[in-house]
Amino acid sequence: MSLTRHLGRGRDLARTAGDHAADMFAPLTLIGRGLRRHLEWTRSRWAATPKERRGPTLFLTAALALGIFLLPHGLLFALVALMASAAWAGRRPKAAPAAEPDAGDLKLAALYAALTPYLAGPDDISPLYSFDGDHKAAFSNWEFDGDGRLAALEVAYPAYFTDTEPAARARIEQVVQGKAGRAREYRFDWDEESNRLRVTALAPLPTDIAAQPFVTAPGEIVLGFTDALGSSRTIPVVQGGISTQQPPVVWRVGPRTGEPHLLALGASGSGTSTLLRSIALQALPYGDVVVIDGAGTGEHACLVNRPGVHTVETSLHGAVAALEWAAKETERRLGLLNAARHTGIAAPEDTTRPLWLLLDHPTELSELAQAEDRPDPQDLLEIPLRHGRSARVTVVIAEHVDALDRLRPTVRATTRAKVVLGPVGPDLGRAALGAALDITPAAHTPAGRGYARIGAAAPVRLQVPATVDPLDEDAPAQLRDAVIALLPHRDTRTEAPAPAGASASAGSVTDRAEEMVAELGVDLAKDGAPVRPRPVW
Repeated sequence: MSLTRHLGRGRDLARTAGDHAADMFAPLTLIGRGLRRHLEWTRSRWAATPKERRGPTLFLTAALALGIFLLPHGLLFALVALMASAAWAGRRPKAAPAAEPDAGDLKLAALYAALTPYLAGPDDISPLYSFDGDHKAAFSNWEFDGDGRLAALEVAYPAYFTDTEPAARARIEQVVQGKAGRAREYRFDWDEESNRLRVTALAPLPTDIAAQPFVTAPGEIVLGFTDALGSSRTIPVVQGGISTQQPPVVWRVGPRTGEPHLLALGASGSGTSTLLRSIALQALPYGDVVVIDGAGTGEHACLVNRPGVHTVETSLHGAVAALEWAAKETERRLGLLNAARHTGIAAPEDTTRPLWLLLDHPTELSELAQAEDRPDPQDLLEIPLRHGRSARVTVVIAEHVDALDRLRPTVRATTRAKVVLGPVGPDLGRAALGAALDITPAAHTPAGRGYARIGAAAPVRLQVPATVDPLDEDAPAQLRDAVIALLPHRDTRTEAPAPAGASASAGSVTDRAEEMVAELGVDLAKDGAPVRPRPVW
């Protein structure tokens, strides 16, 4: 047997013997501790007794001891009483239960430990972040909501941290969101001058705002709704049957705007087709619409044969014909408008009426055109995109986010109003919006949830109004009837009677929509269609 095993066995035997000895002599230890405490108590009482009373005290103590000695079995009873008293006095007092640590301190300590590998410098003499450091030295102004979740935090970081690099920022933001909870959005405000990062948890945007007439000026399109920091105005909306004020994301179009065209990107089911329907319903009272459904899913079939809707095309042949007409119409409008300016006469009415080109997933038609050796629909958009602002032609493109690279450079360069829906990462946000996104999205986002950037402004949060397809029987009847109320005229495909359970609520939404249309000053014909002139096809 080796020496190491002998030593190990000896340690185990010594430890076992010590444990047994401690168990054996535990009562003696307890009594001894009690006798020591009795002795200490006796000394303190004797020291506190005045000198003139010490003599009588000794006399009474001696008389008591003599009486106990003279009693039968007195010494035995006295010894038993003394041992019992010593055993009682020798008990260890129960330790006070340790206070439970604050949940907020635990979360902040965990966040501090997670940030330490990224913010600690090996050559820092007095590091702000260290593996045995205190989070209170780096964190300040923290707040928690009623559910115990982090609501606000100010983080100090060392000056040598590369806060100007997007990758370094994204790494810190990912760590903070992971420790604070991925179910919410967070806004990160980087103060590079004072080396401070302010983190704020954002409240979720409302998702129960249905399609309805919005109180806006002609040429203003409500893309959706945001928070108070993303808009400087509010508009009245019907939310859950109650009239409230909500801050909108407004996109201004027309000859004097700097963002005449819009590009919306999103994953499947993120709500890009819903955004196109919402824009179409807002544009129809004041303009004409051409819809190109490249996906061919029938999401815009509710617009077929509506007043103001020139065509809804789903085939490559129809899309090419419609876009060729749009390009010629743009050139015709430019010629008439220039002639009117030179001669000083009023421009013809059909040249000043806005024309909207709505394209849903045009890259799918581009791939089909390339396979059939036909003109690419994206190439036919060059004239409306470059000269649409002067000709009152607006182009709105909704495309899958993975097809961003398949869009023509002209499309990406001229669509200065950007919308991205669905989960957005740092790289995707910069590529889709053209600017760094200072908000980290939640792990799960509802349909129509995303971000918008109008021109050179900062990106803002966006929730698109719930504009469902009225031909979708799986959609709630209340939302379907709200869209039907905004369509130009009645259609037997969509105006079928709603279920009995939803008739009352749907009627209230429809009545409210008609009231808001009347407030906007739109005249309705007997069949419910806005009275408007039609341009020449």
